[in-house]
Amino acid sequence: ALHEGHIVSAQELTGLLKPFTQNSRNLILFLQDMLSIDDFTYLSESYGNKLFINLLQEILQSSPSSLVLPAVDCEATRHLLSFLQKSEDWNLTNITNLNVSQVEMNTPKPNLLVIQLQPLVSGLNEISTLEAIAENDKIIGRLTMDLQERGIHFSVIYTAVRPSRISRRTVVVGELRRQLMATEEEDSLSYSPLSVTTGNDTCILFYASNFSLKTSSSVFIDLTSATFVTHNVTTSSSECSDSNATLSLEYTRPVNGISSLNIRFLMTNKFYEGSARNWSTLYSVEIVQDGEKFAKFNVSVISAPAEYSSHCQLVGTSNLYPATLIPSNDEAENWDVFISSLQV
Repeated sequence: ALHEGHIVSAQELTGLLKPFTQNSRNLILFLQDMLSIDDFTYLSESYGNKLFINLLQEILQSSPSSLVLPAVDCEATRHLLSFLQKSEDWNLTNITNLNVSQVEMNTPKPNLLVIQLQPLVSGLNEISTLEAIAENDKIIGRLTMDLQERGIHFSVIYTAVRPSRISRRTVVVGELRRQLMATEEEDSLSYSPLSVTTGNDTCILFYASNFSLKTSSSVFIDLTSATFVTHNVTTSSSECSDSNATLSLEYTRPVNGISSLNIRFLMTNKFYEGSARNWSTLYSVEIVQDGEKFAKFNVSVISAPAEYSSHCQLVGTSNLYPATLIPSNDEAENWDVFISSLQV
């Protein structure tokens, strides 16, 4: 069995695909330029649209058998078509007009149909990505329904040449591989993330290249060094469970005029059937000054698969930031929060 977080190698993929290549008279390869299984759950949860891949879900549910591989080595998928061509003496057909009604399927040789789906152009916003995936879902649904109506039995592979989401830094946490997400261009982290443990196990990792606050009286508080370099921070009030986690950061006299400062990041861990995995979501941030002044912020969507960290380039109270801390009480209006390259 493949455990969660396992990346399927080229050799493993070859073994898993043998039933397709040996027993299929008609094999259809839907090939996209880039894709990650996390795109489906992340985008549907972000925009409240759980039906944007409804045809693909219907196909999976109605199929006699199906297999979803959350992580496959990109070298394996990059050379998938070449492997398939060598595995059988196929009648290869490249579908360019997205229409299979005129394709002759009753041939002496088994058929391999290759369909290039609409690309997810790098640099487009998430709405455009969602629309592209939704359009590809319609294409997959339309073409497979066409074959079903003709009474043709077939197998389908839906994959991409490369991943749309990339992880580069891995930190071992207990028995799980917890990975700090990064973009391809990003340099390695300049210092280690803050690690919070329960017993002998690490349950929370926290990193930011800048972590600072500003009060209503324009007092600037830079907590970056205290948190990650000198470690003048207490995390003993942090809590972890299977469904919830709280990262509690307590500072003593961070600046003149403030005797204590407690910043809490509240997170949930929830299972989503769409991706068959748990997702961790940061939903609230709290600031307690001097044990009495309590500020609470709601958080716009910051989430990631539970075995990865959430990664946001800019998080804070500014409306210009892609991930926003939204004041939910009057005291929160007295604070500005600035976090760069947040990973938690």
